[in-house]
Order: sequence, then C-alpha cells, then structure tokens
Amino acid sequence: WQFQRTKCVFRFIESKKGNRKINEIHLKHHTDHKMAQKTELQPAAGAKDSPKTREEFLKYSREITLDPNTASTLLLLSDGDRKATVMKEEQLYPDHPDRFTGCCQVLSRESLTGRCYWEVQWSDAGVSVAVAYKDIRRAGNSEECEFGYNDRSWALECSRHGYEFFHDKNPTLASDPRSCRVGVYLDHGAGVLSFYSVNETMKLLHRVQTRFSQPLLAGLWLYSEGTTAEFCKLT
Repeated sequence: WQFQRTKCVFRFIESKKGNRKINEIHLKHHTDHKMAQKTELQPAAGAKDSPKTREEFLKYSREITLDPNTASTLLLLSDGDRKATVMKEEQLYPDHPDRFTGCCQVLSRESLTGRCYWEVQWSDAGVSVAVAYKDIRRAGNSEECEFGYNDRSWALECSRHGYEFFHDKNPTLASDPRSCRVGVYLDHGAGVLSFYSVNETMKLLHRVQTRFSQPLLAGLWLYSEGTTAEFCKLT
C-alpha cells in the first residue's frame, strides 16, 4: 500500500482590525511514492547499552521546555512552556527569525546531547514528536521546514491510526501498540534515537542508528485546531 500523510493547511484572512484569523482549516493528503516498510526492530549496534525498563530510562530524564521564539503563532504555550495547543486565532508573539512561519511547529529551548529521555503526551488529531538540528529552515511551509521531511530532522508521526517514522521524506511504518504518551530516548554520542509507546509497559516503536553532527532540539508538530501536546514532568 502507499502511505498517505495528512497535515493541516491553514488559510488566513485579514480582519478589519488587522488581526489575522483562520478562515479555514482543511486536510490535505500527500501520497508518498515510496512504499512504507514495516519497521524491523533489530538491535542497533549503539543500542546494546540502552535502558530496558522505564525506571532505567528515567535515570536519563531531561526537563524540556518550549521556546516561545520558535513557536508558530497558531500555538498557545502554557504550563510553564511545556504544553502547546493549536488555537483558532493567532497569538501575539513578536517577530523573531527563529519562529516557524508556515508550519504549526515549535522547538525546545534546550539543546540535547549525551543521553536524554523525555515523554510527550498528545491528544486529538495527532502530532509529530521530533528532533531537529538548530539550522532547520523556519520561514515558509516547504518540506525544508517540516519535521521529518528533510535531512535536518527526524519525526514520529502519531495519530489514532498508528505511527509512522519520517526522515528526509522517507516513511517507515512503526510498531504498535498505540498510546497517547510517547517516550523518546536519545544517545547522541552513539547515534541512537528510539521512540517508545508508554502504557503500563514500554514498547519500542522505532529505533534509528545514525551519526548526529550537531546538538539536537526536541520538537512538536501539531496537526489541527484543538490538538495539544505536552512534555511530561518526569521528576
């Protein structure tokens, strides 16, 4: 089968007071011409020393907050900048060169190196839980900006229908079970990035073995109005 991706496209109009509002939110389907392959969860070379239980992962827990200077103006940040919500109206953020202008995305304040673990709780239509280099493009809505659709970012797309992993536009089906909480483990030096479904137990969804050339930032891409995603407090 061919993988179909759903994303939100926001159209704006200028109100009489000069405030831009969403005129329409609709879904656009992208058909990727590459077949999505089922993830084969073979142990990666750098993953042999990875934690095995949630208690072991929590030893590497990292508090992550969202950087308001990177947030799309459609995102409301709350709970100490740990939570993002897609709003109908734009937020009054100042202009900033780090801000995503065409994608409903946001990056973390913290740069990530070494061993780190964090969890994201999401709701509604779905989100992409991502990591990206700081130099990912911010202006516009091209694939150069979208998490998982360029060589500057890695993303697990989470929805009610399941999970797909993307890097540089290449899709890979991830394992089940589904959960509204996703754990992310990064061993930057070993080049290991792993995503887990967090329920009563942790289930590996997808693992990447690569070489990271820069520190990473955690990222969120929220798909539609009312969707929320939050970096969980783990300590």
